[in-house]
Amino acid sequence: MHRKPVIAIVGRPNVGKSTLFNRLIGQRVAIVEDTPGVTRDRLYGEGNWLGQPFVVIDTGGILFGDDDPLVEQVRVQAQVAMHEADCILFLVDARDGLTPADEEIADLLRKGNKPVLLLVNKADNPQQWESQRAEFFALGLGEPIPISSIHGHNIAEVLERAFEQIRAQPAPPDEEAESEEPVKIAIVGRPNVGKSSLLNAILGEPRAIVSEIAGTTRDPLDTPFTWKGQPVILIDTAGIKRPGKVQRSLEYYAQMRAMRAIQRADVAVVVIDATEGITHYDRRIAQLAADAGRGLVWAINKWDLKEPPDGNLAQRTPIKKDFERLMQQQVKWLDYAPHVFLSALAGKGIEPLLDTCMTVADFHCMRVGTGELNRQIQEWLFERPYTRKGKTLKIYYATMASVRPPTIVLFVNEPKMVHFSYLRYLENQLRSRYEYTGVPIRWVIRAAHEEREK
Repeated sequence: MHRKPVIAIVGRPNVGKSTLFNRLIGQRVAIVEDTPGVTRDRLYGEGNWLGQPFVVIDTGGILFGDDDPLVEQVRVQAQVAMHEADCILFLVDARDGLTPADEEIADLLRKGNKPVLLLVNKADNPQQWESQRAEFFALGLGEPIPISSIHGHNIAEVLERAFEQIRAQPAPPDEEAESEEPVKIAIVGRPNVGKSSLLNAILGEPRAIVSEIAGTTRDPLDTPFTWKGQPVILIDTAGIKRPGKVQRSLEYYAQMRAMRAIQRADVAVVVIDATEGITHYDRRIAQLAADAGRGLVWAINKWDLKEPPDGNLAQRTPIKKDFERLMQQQVKWLDYAPHVFLSALAGKGIEPLLDTCMTVADFHCMRVGTGELNRQIQEWLFERPYTRKGKTLKIYYATMASVRPPTIVLFVNEPKMVHFSYLRYLENQLRSRYEYTGVPIRWVIRAAHEEREK
């Protein structure tokens, strides 16, 4: 299988990179707002041009000569994106004209060995464009292409020329085709609990911007990698805030996107701050993942600040046992979710976390055969029969109708008789027999009359 071509969009802040990104992939993924610097991290998406899939990277706006440490990190992100890309789209703004920042970025791009297309956004006025063309030629990056990312003007020409440039490059070696579906892991949690630090620790590179400023990550970031031979996609998300704090549209869209990230995942890693303990909002976020039917893993971050980092983080210590006991009391209904203690900044506990996620992903799609499931259900029913108002519950038939999450349909004599406490008993028996670590189990109760007639 050939590697998909990669196209990176770079440029100074607020020239329309995210709008162009959304246009190229055909959906609204990147946050678009007039506030400069909204996109701070690399954001990956997939588009299609005449049947050829390709990957697009949106980057934070590049700024030079600024002492802001965030700006420096944004510049690094863009440079990494340029390194990954097969073709670079350098976006400038016709309304602003040529700026010193554009010239500095052009200098950076000329030093690279990647093909670059110079795109002049917001060039809606043909007469004005004719007078501006020479100005942008001065950047020394070839003929400028006038576009309107918001209206889609000239986007087809951009893609045609981008693919011409890509085909002209030496073909990269073929990648071995992956037969397995990637496991999708969403990293979720409150702002500033260390989600981006965790993603960086997993990947071993500065993939997401890490800052003490809460809410630094706003876009969900999909990053493919391989763990012990298994393809994985990591989804980093904006911090989920309590409703009262979501005031601006930017934060609202970021929160909605985090929710969609949970929906797309197989496993949700809920990151909590060990120094603060589990909060109401940590529980809320975990419940959102459980309600969505995702696998669930608690990542207890910053444990090195809670307990001296001398020992092995995987070792069960009295402090860990007390912390787990307290968590179990506070989220009894999620007691199936495993805990992993780690320090993202120190890079400790990462391997146990990923191993746990892969185990949970396996259980998330594990199916118990109908014959075996019925034998087990009848055995558990015999061991603990259920009677209510003189009637005995009968389970005539059981089937695991679907997985991701495992969903069991029970055909019974009286659906109203099935109390949640008895379902809890059956679930405990199921977990005792098949584990189903970190996975919610759903039950559907139906009347058995039609089933028995059949």
